[in-house]
Amino acid sequence: MKYDLALFDFDGTLADSFPWFAGVMGELADRFKFRRIDPSEHDAVRKLDAREFLRHVGLPLWKVPLVAAHVRKLQAQQIGSIAPFPGVHDLFRQLVDRGIAVGVLTSNAETNVRAVLGPAAAALVAHYDCDAALFGKARKIRAVLRRTGADPTRTILIGDEVRDIDAARAAGVASGAVAWGYADVDALRSREPTEVFMTFDEIATRLSD
Repeated sequence: MKYDLALFDFDGTLADSFPWFAGVMGELADRFKFRRIDPSEHDAVRKLDAREFLRHVGLPLWKVPLVAAHVRKLQAQQIGSIAPFPGVHDLFRQLVDRGIAVGVLTSNAETNVRAVLGPAAAALVAHYDCDAALFGKARKIRAVLRRTGADPTRTILIGDEVRDIDAARAAGVASGAVAWGYADVDALRSREPTEVFMTFDEIATRLSD
């Protein structure tokens, strides 16, 4: 087996939350005084990493925690508008059955994560490491490794953004990029992740190969 621990990003990886984010982005832009994104820009924006995106919309780094806190609050109020991608529960079940522990490592709140996953899938998650700072995931990964004693060479972080790949590399674990999330898959490939997954079905097979 290649991995003992699989850590997953949440928004865009497990949760189909892009439509919700697109719907509230205008409100966020007006509230926090950054530039609105025109729908015609979506494809171009998906090619940007997090720092490039912040520069593109004119959002200073010091405001990011304020925006993140407001997004978590809005999500909690509108959690019924967000659903997991089809197959999340089956994926978790397969991983656990194959002896691979599942964790969720995200900037989102644990209450939001559990609500979207639902009780059956949420119960299969062994480790919740939530409320990560925008560029704080490497620190969270290291904390998981210390707490669990997991072998970094047999641990993978799976996400849909360039910063997930960068965080995994900084923490010394493998990285998995998914093709169905926020970032353009070619932009993800340019960062040379350990694995690229085009479908959910590929994950369980390749993690236990």
